Amino acid sequence: MTHIHPLDGVLAGRLAAALRKPAAQQPLWRDPRRARDVVAALGRAGPIVTPEETARLSRQLAAVARGEAFLLQGGDCAETFADNTEAHQRGNLRTLARMAGVLAQRAGLPVVKIARMAGQYAKPRSQTVDAHGLPVYRGDMVNSAEATAAARTPDPDRMLRAHAGAAETMALVREFRRSGADEGDIYVSHEALLLDYERSQLGVDTTGPEPRLASGLGHFLWIGERTRQLDGAHIAFAELLANPIGVKIGPSTTPEQAVEYVRRLDPHGEPGRVTLVSRMGHALVREVLPPIVEKVTASGSSVIWQCDPMHGNTYLSANGYKTRHFRRIVDELTGFFEVHRQLGTHPGGIHVEVTGDDVTECLGGAPAIAEADLPARYETACDPRLNAGQAMGLAHSVAELVARSRTTGLRNGRSL
Repeated sequence: MTHIHPLDGVLAGRLAAALRKPAAQQPLWRDPRRARDVVAALGRAGPIVTPEETARLSRQLAAVARGEAFLLQGGDCAETFADNTEAHQRGNLRTLARMAGVLAQRAGLPVVKIARMAGQYAKPRSQTVDAHGLPVYRGDMVNSAEATAAARTPDPDRMLRAHAGAAETMALVREFRRSGADEGDIYVSHEALLLDYERSQLGVDTTGPEPRLASGLGHFLWIGERTRQLDGAHIAFAELLANPIGVKIGPSTTPEQAVEYVRRLDPHGEPGRVTLVSRMGHALVREVLPPIVEKVTASGSSVIWQCDPMHGNTYLSANGYKTRHFRRIVDELTGFFEVHRQLGTHPGGIHVEVTGDDVTECLGGAPAIAEADLPARYETACDPRLNAGQAMGLAHSVAELVARSRTTGLRNGRSL
């Protein structure tokens, strides 16, 4: 059993030092005292996940890193309070489970399933104000999408509502598993973005190579492309965590930076401890990814290589909708698998934004969605998601890529 203890002086000091570093993408609370009170209240609330669940995920991710399993991570771009309903969450869970079933059957590998839910309420943004001069919407944990100055003012009490919603969602995930609706565990994840929220529920895990902080807010946390500064608070915070960690790496990432992420986040060389999530775009993945994979592999690290084929392929449609084309998503995944096949490394997983709802947010797929269809059911709070039909089409495409990769690996004497 994994035992979690209260923070001691050493780790508390290291946490304080990490949080003093520059922190990108943080809201400016109008009432800092209220924000401190909310963080304290969150610390007294029950955890979203258990240490035993997180430890089990860590063991399964080690198998992914060894090439013995495949990682499927997916769900909403951003959870919202309005859509935190049983129907919506069950639809997303069913879609993830069905995708995993296709992958396991065709690829012949166990599939580790991680949902983007039970905490994915905060979003990084490229601008601080929107086209109307209002503070930008940063996710329901921070402010409201409603286009008024009052609604866009960051409100720390929203962290309490997000935590309550996350607890309800996690209860549904556990019930989904107990009901037999899915075989195997489904874990939950979110971007560790809002540091006031992330620091609120931390204990000390003493079961690893050294005492580390254990987050009770999610099984798997990732650091986003906009907050991965090596001298910043987010990477320093992630260094202290016992939870498995992902890092999104875009086309500006250098091989040297990638090696440093792994060195900092996985100093003891634990397989599956770190997942590097490439989000290069379909036009760049074949060029930018190989030297990164080569450099990290040469360092001796056992990371998971995961592809996010969504974020690098976002563009504005002619009729003004942020969208992604199914064809470009598949092309980036194909390039990702080609790179790993050429280098003899394991393409360990995918990270996608999908929903079980019948939305019209991404183009193409089957049945094909055209630009004229986008306004019909464009419902996302932030970035466009694949609907259930597109998600299943993607699962079949990825299953073929995994199967082909395994065949090549076995032919060349590798265990994939």
